[in-house]
Amino acid sequence: MLRAPPDSLFPLRHIHKPNSLLRTRTTRFCCKASLITNSDSFEVGRLIGSYGFMNITSSSGSPLGEDTEYSSGDLGRLRVQDVGEGSVKIRLYDGRVSQGPLKGTPVVFKVYPGQRAGGNEADMMAANELNAHLFLQNSSNGICQNLAILLGGFETKTGEQWLAFRNHGKSSAADYAKVMSEKVSRNRAAGVWNKFEQEETIKRRRYFVTKLLQGIMRGLAYMHDHDRLHQSLGPASVILNTITERDAAYLVPRLRDLAFSVDIGYSNLEGDPGLLSEGLWRRASTAGAFTPMEKRAFGISDDIYEAGLLLAYLAFVPFCEAGIMDGLSLQRLLESTFQLDLGATREYCLADDRLLDAVKFLDLGDGAGWELLQAMLNPDFRKRPIAQAVLNHRFMTVGIL
Repeated sequence: MLRAPPDSLFPLRHIHKPNSLLRTRTTRFCCKASLITNSDSFEVGRLIGSYGFMNITSSSGSPLGEDTEYSSGDLGRLRVQDVGEGSVKIRLYDGRVSQGPLKGTPVVFKVYPGQRAGGNEADMMAANELNAHLFLQNSSNGICQNLAILLGGFETKTGEQWLAFRNHGKSSAADYAKVMSEKVSRNRAAGVWNKFEQEETIKRRRYFVTKLLQGIMRGLAYMHDHDRLHQSLGPASVILNTITERDAAYLVPRLRDLAFSVDIGYSNLEGDPGLLSEGLWRRASTAGAFTPMEKRAFGISDDIYEAGLLLAYLAFVPFCEAGIMDGLSLQRLLESTFQLDLGATREYCLADDRLLDAVKFLDLGDGAGWELLQAMLNPDFRKRPIAQAVLNHRFMTVGIL
């Protein structure tokens, strides 16, 4: 491993007010959260990968207009027509803590580009993610096991922002779904058909997906209870410690990618919106949410809508052959083709043998999955359930029984 890049000891910028990005040290926060702020305390390993953010250049049925940027998990409210890549590119590296009490602890570095490569937006996203984790990790209720844990970070001389997260796994919910769908394809192509074995595989998959959904909703409920929206919830924003279905009992899903997280404390809702949340509050106004209480309710329901799309994704993709269904196609099917009518969606899917295992999963508990999806994707934001109500729904346990 290599030493972390030389830097200026972590003057990571953070946002005190929505529209002001201050170049101040995070001393007060760092002491309280015990963050590691010295780059010499880290060693950097290999590049794991990179990803960007989606840029919606046109859409139908949306009040947002054009040139609105979203993260890869943030397509939950649009009937998307044209999607391109945004300007901010994130890199991920393996690493570990090289000194101090946490010496040897494996980490994953999330690297935001400097202003030259990513502009002011990259700095704002890094600062917002830092602030969100600091706030959530400083809760008097303790740290939620269903959220990624920030251990520290630093800024390099080139302006790159390096955030170090405890390495709880490198596979995401999207990776899990892809691996399982490819396994379905291989088994069917090989003509593998043992009824008992097939039934056991489906039971394990249902159990794993249910545990995954429970973890996602616990993390989201924790965020909402602590006045934070996620606003970028998708299969790539959920990290897993295992994707082996036989190990489902030990599965711990964790939410990550809080760059677009929004503070919905009432004092913040009465001020000017930050640049990263302008789109959210524009949609809120269009939906008739104007007071702080209405805006808060809209923001929470907006996260629930995204969680509903994620539930649909996890109910379909791992149970279908590769290429049969993907997130964007499923969203278009739900929003554009059937106008969020889940009854009509079920009838359509029931007629396609390739989707039967997904339909049967959502049929559990006398159609509990479809019922929950219909509630989470309700066109009226006021009628969507809160995260804890989703957790308490019978579908969230029926796959485990």
